[in-house]
Amino acid sequence: MAERNFTIYYKHFNNLTPHELYAIMRLRDEVFVVEQNCVFLDADNNDQNSYHLLIRDSDNLAAYCRLIPRGLMYEQMSIGRVVSSPAYRRTGVGKILMAEAIKACHELFGEGPIKIGAQLYLKNFYASFGFVQTSDIYLEDGIQHVEMILD
Repeated sequence: MAERNFTIYYKHFNNLTPHELYAIMRLRDEVFVVEQNCVFLDADNNDQNSYHLLIRDSDNLAAYCRLIPRGLMYEQMSIGRVVSSPAYRRTGVGKILMAEAIKACHELFGEGPIKIGAQLYLKNFYASFGFVQTSDIYLEDGIQHVEMILD
């Protein structure tokens, strides 16, 4: 596979351009609503107080997640809405995304644990970054999840 020249950056919600916000919402809808066949309200009022990490390949949004400060969703800082474009799967972009997200959380919010609500089928992926399961399996929007923490 050809080497990709990804552009990686994060911005606070207030600094996103309309085109960036549209690309984010489109990718989240493409995967979380259409691909996973899950009807839920993605716009949960947590985006406005979060940072948004984007990985772009030219004009395409290859991967995305949001970086959530302490006290907004959990007592700990958090990484959420982790998503890779179907067109970029198996390129390693998901691993790049998580490594950059962990680094960015610590840059933005300081040291400390990071808590996530992970889809169960991705538990081993997150464990490869040091996340440890801290809850029983629970259903969120009809999909099995577990809470995990990276200390």
